[in-house]
Amino acid sequence: MPLRTRRTRRTRRTRRTRYAATRGPRAVLHALLAALCGLVLLPVASAGSASAADNGTWGVFPTPPAGAPMTDRAYFFHQGAAGSSVSDSVTILNSSDKELTFQVFATDAVNTPSGGAFALLPVETKPKDLGTWIALPPETATTVTVPPKGRKDVPFTVKVPQDAVPGDHVGGIVALNTAVEGVQKDGKVQVGVKRSVGARLYFRVPGPLTPGLSVEDVRVTRGAPVLPWVKDAHATVTYTLVNRGNVVVEPKVSVSAEGLFGRRVLDRPAREPKLVLLPGQRVELTEPWQDSPQLDWVTVNVAAGAAAYPDLRSDSATEFLAVPWPALGAVLVLAGAGVTLRVLRRRRRGGPEQTEPVPDLAGAH
Repeated sequence: MPLRTRRTRRTRRTRRTRYAATRGPRAVLHALLAALCGLVLLPVASAGSASAADNGTWGVFPTPPAGAPMTDRAYFFHQGAAGSSVSDSVTILNSSDKELTFQVFATDAVNTPSGGAFALLPVETKPKDLGTWIALPPETATTVTVPPKGRKDVPFTVKVPQDAVPGDHVGGIVALNTAVEGVQKDGKVQVGVKRSVGARLYFRVPGPLTPGLSVEDVRVTRGAPVLPWVKDAHATVTYTLVNRGNVVVEPKVSVSAEGLFGRRVLDRPAREPKLVLLPGQRVELTEPWQDSPQLDWVTVNVAAGAAAYPDLRSDSATEFLAVPWPALGAVLVLAGAGVTLRVLRRRRRGGPEQTEPVPDLAGAH
């Protein structure tokens, strides 16, 4: 059955959705409850904080201060007005026993569409934002070689364009190993696998900051047992978070659901999905729901906010009808059999039907 979701109305920084109750489906559900209770007896069974990028063989991170073996920076964070420049240095550390050669490049960051993991664009995808602001030294135009158990410091400059939009711009600097470490099949084509590691770079351009967060496309998919209430039903709540502002948001999400008469059937308090939602990005997340209702009219609500922005809140909801279809089929079969038996008994009690003769009107005078 398709789920019905209404559009969200924005009031200042709040997005809310209201849903009108439908009397027809609720009346059907009440009738179905009565039918199942009367005819079927079934047993009742009781984006988180970033860390230094390292894959165990090599790592990429902000260059430590002079004389220090390690850095306390897990990633880069800078800010600068339009037209300004900021300089820094990135370090590539080779932890292996052999020489490694890398292709070093700057690029933009994105959230993966499903799950929202932080990702840096691959070398074959041209950046459009922060990746185009980062200038690397000429030596990185080809490759950079790092000796065994050694490191290479690569300076860079962030040149902010004159028309840079205020807010957060996110990207990174990537070290791509030029050696092919494996082969994968893509249809009939074999593709060489190369590993890369990148250091995040967050850059803020001063100006009006407008946090924005939207919950959209809430829907529910269900999986019900063949025999209801013998085993638990399960469901999955799927929803989309969209960052419509110009700053990074770390959302907190709560999921709740109400059945008939306002009965609370799910109540999960706000939690952080360890997600750093970048400006302009949208991600799809799922919430598993064990022991979901097997016979009910349910309204599911997903609400999102951010601890750093107390006034930022969005929520959206959807409705679904939970019905144990196998049990309903059994009810209909039993009901049909009962009607058939009653008709047969009435016919047997009434005996053979008498047919009155039809008068011969043609012979009447």
